[in-house]
Amino acid sequence: MPGQHFKKIGMIARWKPVHIGQAVVLRALCANADQAYIGIGSSNRYNARNPFTLEETQDMLRLALYGRDNYTLIPVPDLDDGPRWRMLVLDLFGDIDLFVTDNPYVANLLRNDYRILRPVELIPSEEQVRADGTMVRAMMARGEGWQAWVEERCALYIHDKKLDVRFRQEFGLETLALTTIVE
Repeated sequence: MPGQHFKKIGMIARWKPVHIGQAVVLRALCANADQAYIGIGSSNRYNARNPFTLEETQDMLRLALYGRDNYTLIPVPDLDDGPRWRMLVLDLFGDIDLFVTDNPYVANLLRNDYRILRPVELIPSEEQVRADGTMVRAMMARGEGWQAWVEERCALYIHDKKLDVRFRQEFGLETLALTTIVE
């Protein structure tokens, strides 16, 4: 699928923080569309899984997309109600050519409304990076080498604003406890 061009592509993720795997996806969204609609999922949540505010997440996305102007950031709150959330997404994203998600639940909710594609299908295999936010947040909680896994401009932003310190203070122990249970 790399190289195919679309008028409008949409995707929702939490982007907390924007890691190097997501940075590749973001670049692919913009490269393969006239306009990319980038939803910020869980925009109304601030907790261990969502340790950055909406404004901080928007800043990080803009930094990761530096030099690109064919995208729109769309806050998408959690509603804890799949059918209502689906209707909200349809209202926020409107008519798009392609919806990109790696979340089976989201894909199932939107399968009758949009053509669904997994992010890896947009990215040439040599550019794919295996990283996930849970792993990055666990590294951040331990204070070990998370910067190598976060898009460079975003890592500097997090460091300069001491968001990693705040994260460790507010959510570090909870993140490590949850990570230990999952692993």
